[in-house]
Amino acid sequence: MRRHQADHYVKHFTSYEHMVSMLFCVFQRCNSLREVSTGMQAWMNRLTHLGVKSYPKRSTLSDANKRRPAAFFQDLFHELVKLYLRADLPDSRQKNGITQRLYYIDSSTMELFKDIMKGAGPSKTDGRRKGGVKVHMLVNAEHLIPRVVYINEARENDRVFMDKIDAPKGSILVFDKGYAKFSQWQTWTKQGLYWVTRLNKDAFYKVLEDLPIHEKQKAAGVLEDQIILLGRGTNKSTKIIQARRVMYYDPLQDKIFEFVTNHLKFSPRHIADLYKKRWQIEMVFKSIKHNYQLKYFLGNNENAICIQIWSSLIADLLLKVIKRSVKERMWSFSNLFSMIRMHLNTYVDLWAFLKSPENALPKENYIKETQYAILYNTT
Repeated sequence: MRRHQADHYVKHFTSYEHMVSMLFCVFQRCNSLREVSTGMQAWMNRLTHLGVKSYPKRSTLSDANKRRPAAFFQDLFHELVKLYLRADLPDSRQKNGITQRLYYIDSSTMELFKDIMKGAGPSKTDGRRKGGVKVHMLVNAEHLIPRVVYINEARENDRVFMDKIDAPKGSILVFDKGYAKFSQWQTWTKQGLYWVTRLNKDAFYKVLEDLPIHEKQKAAGVLEDQIILLGRGTNKSTKIIQARRVMYYDPLQDKIFEFVTNHLKFSPRHIADLYKKRWQIEMVFKSIKHNYQLKYFLGNNENAICIQIWSSLIADLLLKVIKRSVKERMWSFSNLFSMIRMHLNTYVDLWAFLKSPENALPKENYIKETQYAILYNTT
């Protein structure tokens, strides 16, 4: 908060109250500033325990979304991720597994109604075009929680995210063909990071060695396993790097895939299986777009858009922490979101409800709730 001066010259609507208001917006799926303001006004008597002194007016929330730095919400999200990962991985033994070291890289674009942030693709016939915001993520395979998130305009290339990736030494990065930057691949290799991706059709390479393929690997679909020199080296930005090329036939899709990696010890079939798991990050993006209201933004400026996205990611992280803590198979993520949204402003013990919904509302609690409501309406 001090780093970004989020409360500099602020007397009433603090950064904490702003965060609570945006989380209310996310959980209640509000489409406008009016819904947030009147919704919090209706439940104000049950929000005071959160330290919110008054509900925000539309103009107050609009000004805060425009002026308070979105970087404050960005840092808050990343600090919460670090806190969660430290609490969930108490010993070093867990970090040695493949799943704990596996990370997926991808991006997803959200279309905007106005050309606030430059969108990708051609303009319409009338010359106008919509804006677009692109969200890049580095997601851990075990938790499916973003470790690094970067937000920019949709028109920018995916490769701008590559130098912002921060992963522990020994991690395995899996990404698609959009992140083809040989110099960055070489940097990751020097940093002790492994990477797996698909080889572009027009990629130039020279075969150095054909590696032997076991009969079981051939039966599983492995066609070639080679050590190659990748790249032409025609200019300073194009590096020539040594890599491993695996050609694999997928009988389900009846298609041949070419993978490239710097990992030399994994079997070629394992390399193909690692890339297949990359679809999980698509499910992360799909879940965020489905569960959170990211079609209608509360402001028509870049800062407000970024704040709403960061708030949605914070809410998503909190829900995943709750789901992992409850450890009840009866709750899917969408059901959990719905239940929390409905009971967000009730006097129900959330943990007791999620563990045993039938016993979470004893008769005496219902009577106390009714008596309180009657007392409140008569005073």
